[in-house]
Formats: sequence, C-alpha cells, structure tokens
Amino acid sequence: MKARLVNTIEKFTEHTGRLVSWLTVIMVVAVIVVVITRYFLQMGSIALQESVTYLHCTVFMLGLAYTLKHDGHVRVDIFYRGYSAKTKALVNFVGGVLFLLPLCGLLFFVSWDYVVASWAIRETSAENNGLPFIYLLKTLMLMMPVLLFLQGLAETIKNGLMLYSGESVFQDDADSEGPIL
Repeated sequence: MKARLVNTIEKFTEHTGRLVSWLTVIMVVAVIVVVITRYFLQMGSIALQESVTYLHCTVFMLGLAYTLKHDGHVRVDIFYRGYSAKTKALVNFVGGVLFLLPLCGLLFFVSWDYVVASWAIRETSAENNGLPFIYLLKTLMLMMPVLLFLQGLAETIKNGLMLYSGESVFQDDADSEGPIL
C-alpha cells in the first residue's frame, strides 16, 4: 500500500517535472524574441517580457518537487556523503518530518490569503500593457507547497521504509526514464 502510494506520487512528480521542463524551451524562445524586437527592431512588449518572468516562476516553483525527487537540491554534504545508506535515510526521514513537510504546510497557510485576495480582484499587471492575470502567477504560491509536500511525503515514506526494512523497495533513479529533454 505504502509502496503503491509512493510510486503514484513519484510518477505524478516525474510527469509534472517533464512537462514543466518544456517551458524552459518556450522561455528561451521568448527571451530571443524580446531581444530581437527590442534591440534590432526598436520595439518592445511589456507583456512578452512579463511572460518570461511568468515562465521562469512556473519552471522554478513547479519544478521543486521534481528536483527533490532526483536529489538535485543543494545540500551541505561534508558529513552526509560519507554516511551509510541507513544513516542517510535517517537524516532524510528526520529532515522530512521536522522541516520539509511542516515548511510546506506553513508556506501554503501563509500564502492562502494573499492568493485569495489576488483572485478576488482578478489582479492584473501594474504596467499598462502588461499581462492581465497576476492572480494566476500567485496561484503558483499554493501549487508549489502542495507538489513539494507530496514528493516530500513520498521521500519521507521511502526513507522510513528504508529504516524499517534495511533495504530500498523502490526503483533506483538510475533506472528512470532518462534525461528530461
């Protein structure tokens, strides 16, 4: 049951991360268009520039869970890298229970009123020709902790099972589907 829950969460995180990763390609194209239109054609677009910011925010905020799944977050591992697999599982389990999962809950709770207020007024850009949906961008502030919580829960369960059974019962990252793009 627990392994099935973890695998379901990890598949969801994997698909979400791969989908979000394609936004980087769109973002690069948008930056190229901004540069060409601004510096070579002498015309700019505030909406296009804001769209780059929106894409950037989306990639980072919705990509956090994917990065956690692939152990890509920065860590100070002076001691950690020398630990045994079981000690690493203990550190990750305690870190998940004491820090990651509560932090996700706190971020969601603190962001809720801010996002709801933005939706209530259908907040738009302060710029005249900016994008008319800042409230959608702010919604990422609720989506990010939810996705990160789900993947954090999967990681915490995996580490708990590693501590309990002494061996991993999950697919190794080396066996995953390969590179994103």
